[in-house]
Amino acid sequence: MTSEYRHTPVLLAECLEYSNLKPQHTFVDATLGGAGHSFEAAKLIGSGGTLIGIDQDEVALAAARRKLGTLPDDVRPRLELVRGNFGNMDEALLSTEVPGVDAVLFDLGVSSVQIDTPSRGFSFKENGPLDMRMDPGKQTLTAAEIINTYTAADLTRIIRTYSDEKWASRIADFAVRARQTAPIETSEQLVDIIKAAIPASARRAGGHPAKRTFQALRIEVNGELDVLRSGLDAAIRWLNPGGRLVVISYHSLEDRIVKETFAKFANRCTCPPDLPVCMCGKQPILDIVTRKPVLPTAEEIERNARARSAKLRVAQKR
Repeated sequence: MTSEYRHTPVLLAECLEYSNLKPQHTFVDATLGGAGHSFEAAKLIGSGGTLIGIDQDEVALAAARRKLGTLPDDVRPRLELVRGNFGNMDEALLSTEVPGVDAVLFDLGVSSVQIDTPSRGFSFKENGPLDMRMDPGKQTLTAAEIINTYTAADLTRIIRTYSDEKWASRIADFAVRARQTAPIETSEQLVDIIKAAIPASARRAGGHPAKRTFQALRIEVNGELDVLRSGLDAAIRWLNPGGRLVVISYHSLEDRIVKETFAKFANRCTCPPDLPVCMCGKQPILDIVTRKPVLPTAEEIERNARARSAKLRVAQKR
């Protein structure tokens, strides 16, 4: 596994602006990676602040520790780098003994170093074992187990629900048929099955034909959508009044969860619409800062193709 993180932080200037960080603030990077966002955030909170980074990848934590360690002493905040999943944010933040936080950043999706490491099995462009676990040390379910044991109906549901793949049922049927001859163990095998399942005319548009199926399997392996819901709820609990929650998503399922979570905490009243005065007493917890998502500029997309599908949403704790 490579120990070098070449990840370019997406929407960096926008994240820093919307996080509204000040000296002595406590900042949580829930998806630390190589600390691209955190390195710049640290300069804003300074030596009197606290920076908490969460990541379940040891390589990411080591890279972040090295990068943040290069900050001058008079700028470097108290650093708390925690190995874990942001779905367990309560546990991670309790271990740091902070009373509350002033900003939380989620930069969702898979880091480039994971995609670029064939042995992790995330990439449809490089051959490797069908793994896709974010934390192999703690997770047991792999993409290979899913593709070789789930029924055709379950595979269809996963691929269609998590990726909007038009050819989900054909891909599932082709996979079930192929595994009867031999187990599907590598990304190359699965890519060949997907290409065979999707008609040639459909393969010529919309990018790599395996992209959507690989995304769906990754989400299923890591329970990403449930983890996101848990992480967002925890972040809102930990935010101090006036604290900001900043989230970058990369596909519609993530963005929908972020949007719905913000709305749920911003509009908590359960009274009938025709009631002139709220009687339920359920006051809003969040104010939505970005009514529409903030998108990357054309210049950023040209510099960093990963930013193309990024959407930034921000809310503030009351």
